[in-house]
Amino acid sequence: MKISTILDHIDSGHMALPEFQRGYVWSGDQVRGLFDSLYRRHPVGGLLVWATEAKTAAQRGDGPMVSGIVKLLLDGQQRMTSLYGVIRGKPPKFFDGNAKAFSGLHFHLENETFSFYQQLKMEGDPLWIDVSTLMQAGTAGLGGFVTKLTQQPELAPKIGIYVGRLSQLLGISDVDLHIEEVTGADKSLDVVVDIFNRVNSGGTKLSKGDLALAKICADWPEARDTMKSKLKDWAQADFNFNLDWLLRSLNTVLTGEAKFSHLDNKTAEDIQDGLKRSTKAIDTSLNLIGGRLGLDHEQVLFGRFAVPVMVRFLDQNKGQLDEKQRDKLLFWFAQAGMWGRYSGNTESTIDEDLAALESGGIDGLLTKLRFWRGGLRIEPEHFTGWSLGARFYPVLYMLTRMGGARDWGTGIELKANLLGKMSKLEVHHIFPKAQLYKLDYKRAEVNALANFCFQTKQTNLEISDRLPEEYFAVIEQRHPGALATQWIPMDKELWKMKNYRDFLEARKELLAAEANKRMEELLHGETHWLDGTATKKALTIPVPGGISSEAEEAQLTELNDWVVSQGLPRGEMNYDFADPATGEQQAVFDLAWPNGIQEELSAPVVVLLDEAAEMLALASAAGYRCFTSVSAFREYIKKDILALEQAA
Repeated sequence: MKISTILDHIDSGHMALPEFQRGYVWSGDQVRGLFDSLYRRHPVGGLLVWATEAKTAAQRGDGPMVSGIVKLLLDGQQRMTSLYGVIRGKPPKFFDGNAKAFSGLHFHLENETFSFYQQLKMEGDPLWIDVSTLMQAGTAGLGGFVTKLTQQPELAPKIGIYVGRLSQLLGISDVDLHIEEVTGADKSLDVVVDIFNRVNSGGTKLSKGDLALAKICADWPEARDTMKSKLKDWAQADFNFNLDWLLRSLNTVLTGEAKFSHLDNKTAEDIQDGLKRSTKAIDTSLNLIGGRLGLDHEQVLFGRFAVPVMVRFLDQNKGQLDEKQRDKLLFWFAQAGMWGRYSGNTESTIDEDLAALESGGIDGLLTKLRFWRGGLRIEPEHFTGWSLGARFYPVLYMLTRMGGARDWGTGIELKANLLGKMSKLEVHHIFPKAQLYKLDYKRAEVNALANFCFQTKQTNLEISDRLPEEYFAVIEQRHPGALATQWIPMDKELWKMKNYRDFLEARKELLAAEANKRMEELLHGETHWLDGTATKKALTIPVPGGISSEAEEAQLTELNDWVVSQGLPRGEMNYDFADPATGEQQAVFDLAWPNGIQEELSAPVVVLLDEAAEMLALASAAGYRCFTSVSAFREYIKKDILALEQAA
């Protein structure tokens, strides 16, 4: 079938993209390669389509669909999307990706090469032809291009050659592509998805979550968009979740199980009801976690996969918990987060905890956690970590919000309802970094958790890099007791630079005592849950890696936002790299895409700023492509992922 005919079929609704297909992931290099092959009439492979009844076909996008038999693309999506985007000059209705990958494709009549638009290189040069403009003009529009060429006398001898090349370029629309059909009543969605995974063995495969969502969309086409809308709402509140996570929560509400296969027998009405209930329970969970524990944004929401378990409990209880139930549930959530309960195999862990919840309620959850972890009491050594990615960084933030910690500039408690840009909480280095580095302290000590506290932006700026022995006395005079609310040892000898290490040890003692106090409050007298000896060895040496400052965090946040602006998925800040079997934290990656930026098509990637060679070796051994600068990573995105060439 001619490419032009296939494009017409897409426009008319005779051909579409099945709901379970992922979005567009090709790079500009791949688009150039496709058009170069077609221009030279090299083979580019055929298409595989699923011929099925339109009434049972779940397609992506809001394009038209004819009645009767329609053809859904199983293999060839990237090629046809690229062809449609360039030839039509716009993405197809089913498009979901970054249109920059095929926008502005040009062809050089002399060199017979394809390249994306570069102003300095191409502007004013008639030999560079905008492919989309030519394709839309068609044969009838050739005259306009020829006229521009004839206006350049030096090109006149080769006009005939150039016209031939323009015709050859236009002829791409007439190239025939072989279409193989999968048809028959026995071709269920499961069978078709299996075929899809087989023919895409070298590329992206559908996960269990993808298949589950595909089945849901077959009965409820608006499911994906409805879920994405809710995810957007949470993102605006600085909680970035994905479809898989939301689907997991929906699954626990409807089935009490983590495995998506348990959704197979649920009707569209069941799914709609389950989504309504699960999102309501998620909202309640986030409000409880933020309001009672103070964990009010993405970076401090450790143990996000504990939320689906909370959602199950809240849904079963219609969200009506008494104070003791609420606090005990939050105690479990905080403990699950600080010990990395969900850093390993999340699906099996969720299933274990759902079973414990089913048999014993919250006490069942705590019993399971105790069996897995041992004693739950916090020791000073648990605050040995460093960087914003340490597991106990959220604990420090939680204590600040829960414990009535006061801002050192105003003396006001650092509650979540502080208003104004200058009231946003920032990490403050108690002993200034610059001074510590001058004394040859290493990065892990300079950025130790026990050297962190939270202040408003204004206060952080006012203190700047003054020494504790200087500014502590001023704070205590202006706001008596404010230092103690931030767990500062009051022995003035410990405020001196020469006694920095002793200060850290003393403050870790105070932080551990405060943490246990807050955990006891959540238990309302049932403190036996804290008792016992931990079966897992406590970390006495900080794990490598992690964001070490607000400035570094801001730099990586800006980079992450830029990646999203390119139509690509958001990376995970302070990614907890853990042993998949035990959940033991092995490192903290500054910014990571553990499944690749083009999920399961490109290699896992990490951005590691100012990290030691050992960290790079660890990440590389785990299969990650490592970047040590923002500029190098941006170049990778542009060249390898988007292929957006820079003007010379």
